[in-house]
Amino acid sequence: MGDLRANFMTRAVEWLRAGYPTGVPRGDYVALLGVLRRKLTEEEVRKIAVDLADQSVLAGDDPISTADIEQMISSSLLQEATPEDVVRVSARLAAGGWPLVDPPEGD
Repeated sequence: MGDLRANFMTRAVEWLRAGYPTGVPRGDYVALLGVLRRKLTEEEVRKIAVDLADQSVLAGDDPISTADIEQMISSSLLQEATPEDVVRVSARLAAGGWPLVDPPEGD
């Protein structure tokens, strides 16, 4: 299962980069991390968050730091995404290839 999970993590980062080719806007992080938590463990979300923060530095005027993301993960902020935020982020992820439907158990 470790190799399958590692492959999924690699693909998840690829899907995120495809869905957000210029980096994730600061306003999408709360919903994005909440959506990621549906499929990934907290440790996996943290690893991806560090990668996203590194990419954010290249993305523009208001980069998000690893500390900013860590605070979002640790707080209840991830529960505060509006349905509209979740729909917007889910559409971006789907455009990048993210599987919005859970795979059948045992895969």
